[in-house]
Amino acid sequence: MNKILFIQTAFLGDVILATAAIAEAKRIFPNASIDVLVKKGNESLLQNNPSIHNIYIFNKSNKKLSEIFRLTKIFKTNRYDIIFNFHRFGSSGIITLLSGATKKYGFKKNPFSWCYTKKFEHNIGNGQHEVERNLQLLQEFGAATTAQPELYPSQENYEKVKSYKNQTYYCIAPASVWFTKQLPEHKWIELIQILGNEHCIYLLGAPNDVELCERLQINSKQNNIINLAGKLSLLESAVLMKDAKRNYVNDSGPLHIASAMNAPVTAFFCSTITDFGFGPLSNDKQVLEVKNLECRPCGLHGYKACPLGHFKCGEINLLSVKK
Repeated sequence: MNKILFIQTAFLGDVILATAAIAEAKRIFPNASIDVLVKKGNESLLQNNPSIHNIYIFNKSNKKLSEIFRLTKIFKTNRYDIIFNFHRFGSSGIITLLSGATKKYGFKKNPFSWCYTKKFEHNIGNGQHEVERNLQLLQEFGAATTAQPELYPSQENYEKVKSYKNQTYYCIAPASVWFTKQLPEHKWIELIQILGNEHCIYLLGAPNDVELCERLQINSKQNNIINLAGKLSLLESAVLMKDAKRNYVNDSGPLHIASAMNAPVTAFFCSTITDFGFGPLSNDKQVLEVKNLECRPCGLHGYKACPLGHFKCGEINLLSVKK
């Protein structure tokens, strides 16, 4: 096997979890050239990864068909021996179909899986982790059944956050793309008050999370909070999370960053459940949730509002939270 392409053009967390299979492929085929296709915005996660040769970017804000044909033209020239497509939707299926790759492996749920050399079940809800589902595609080549995702921050990334690490600290990543996957603001404030004033608390997030973090900083009425939302790159955040006394996250991207850095983490699962296969993988992990709620889970990805209007799954009891 000389040339391999991995495709995962979904969310940030999906790309992080795919790194476990990429590392396994490099272990099995040490001399292979491994390329990866991700959507624009996620490419920085794969910087410095020693298993990866080229990172290709799918810019979904462009005209989708022209972007697909641009990429397939490149991939035909590259002449891949095999494509492992972890993405389960049509755009990546078309790219796989038109790639010219000798072999094509992916999940049955992709509408273009009929073109795959071999296709696999992607069962959500039985407790199998996404890392394990991905590794199914490499089983016949001798892959492990499970592995850790990996990120590789640079020395520059470490230097950027060095000044923030001269004390004991917590990290909180309070935001999520989906409202029903995000712990409510009053619960984050309650958590901050539980953590108290003894150690510094860093609030992490993207530029569009700044206002949420500002509200938490103001309404918690504590002077040990520093809002870093929008100020750090993904890998810089990863470095900071690695050495935190503990990280507090939703079922969202920062959870998987913690897993990749093996950072201590408490994850709040509101409308989703760990049986979907996206739970934390760190050695020191805690999941807090509202159990025995009849309406939970209400969906795989969450919603912009609670379908029933009460959002009871967000009222997680924080008394047992690890500090």
